[in-house]
Amino acid sequence: MAKACFMSPYFRARAVPRLTIMLLASALFPAPPLAAQGLTLADALSRVAQADPGVAVTAAQHDAASAAIKQAEVRPQDVVTVDLEDLARTDPYTPIASTQTTAWYERTWERGGKREARIGAARLNRDVTEQRGRLRQLDILAQAQTAWVEALAAEAEIPVALERLTLAQRLEREVARRVARALDPLFALERARTAVAQARIAHEQAIEAARIARMSLAAWWGAQGDVEIDSSSFSRLAPDPAADAQPIDVALLDAERDAAAARARLAEANSAADPVLRAGLRHYGQGNDVSIVVGGSIPLGGRRAQRGNVEQAQAERRVAEAEIAVLRVQATRDINRLLAQRATIVREINKIDNVVLPSAERAVVLVRDGYNRGGTAFTFLEVTQAQEAMINVYDRRIALLKSYHLDGARLDRLTGRHASLLASAENR
Repeated sequence: MAKACFMSPYFRARAVPRLTIMLLASALFPAPPLAAQGLTLADALSRVAQADPGVAVTAAQHDAASAAIKQAEVRPQDVVTVDLEDLARTDPYTPIASTQTTAWYERTWERGGKREARIGAARLNRDVTEQRGRLRQLDILAQAQTAWVEALAAEAEIPVALERLTLAQRLEREVARRVARALDPLFALERARTAVAQARIAHEQAIEAARIARMSLAAWWGAQGDVEIDSSSFSRLAPDPAADAQPIDVALLDAERDAAAARARLAEANSAADPVLRAGLRHYGQGNDVSIVVGGSIPLGGRRAQRGNVEQAQAERRVAEAEIAVLRVQATRDINRLLAQRATIVREINKIDNVVLPSAERAVVLVRDGYNRGGTAFTFLEVTQAQEAMINVYDRRIALLKSYHLDGARLDRLTGRHASLLASAENR
């Protein structure tokens, strides 16, 4: 699974280490088709979005909010009542003959736009539910993207570990020749063999660490085994979002603000008194006489009774507006900080590519050439130190790229870059 992950643009044909040759080959020759090179980040995140069990939770919450909208559309129910009078009296009477029966039909007329306000509040509550579900899914994708970066970094460590092993084996052969010519003491050969053993263990551990990282990544969409990923993206420096990119979390606060405003309108609408009118037919027990009766009622003090609800809803709207302002400041600060960090990383990587890495590679060649000539100008320790310095530059570059992509994952979450992947998951 080891693949080239970076390259140095400065080299000499006789001096370039094998790792740099591998890296140059990966840059000069196009990558194979997607089917051969493994999953990309978009493929992995699409699988995570499709496998997310939380989608069912969001769908159920959406259905519940939609049902609330249907319920909000229901008008007050009409009422039918029956009154029986004179069932019992103190003076002599006949219950059946003396009882008066009245059948009533009652209807409430809503005033103040209550029904429209209820429907509007229910719809905006559904928007809040959808935004919360979307942000929760984006949190999942951000965590999966972090696992993706970890897997890429682990993959990138393999060729570095292999280069360390190759250099150690080459130095072992060179030390053996010098020991045979009595130019170095015997313990130098033992130290070279020890370095080879350590480098071999480090290479095996790098391979195993990459395998575990890939399996951890695959577990995000429920896969049980290993998976092949497109590690070529680790060396690519993706374009940053615009400096004025809006944080995706503001969408939730916008929805909550609108929902609070709708609740305020509903509370104000509920302060309007709803008249209740009724009409009935009364039957008198003595004889078959009937009469039509009408009546009505209207609550008093509606505005006073709803004053607390109105003030609460208005305060909730102000809270949402204040939280939006706070979030915009915090998110803008985080975005600018991440952009600055990535710009700093890019500058350091360019310096490593253009100055540090070529210099370290040339130092390895010069020290090794002097050591191979058989003189005493260079020692085994100096060769080891030069090679280790070059490997440290490789490791530093990998660490910088890892930080760059981890910051990119945070930027993607803040700006909602992968929100488009959620639509297909919601419709599955």
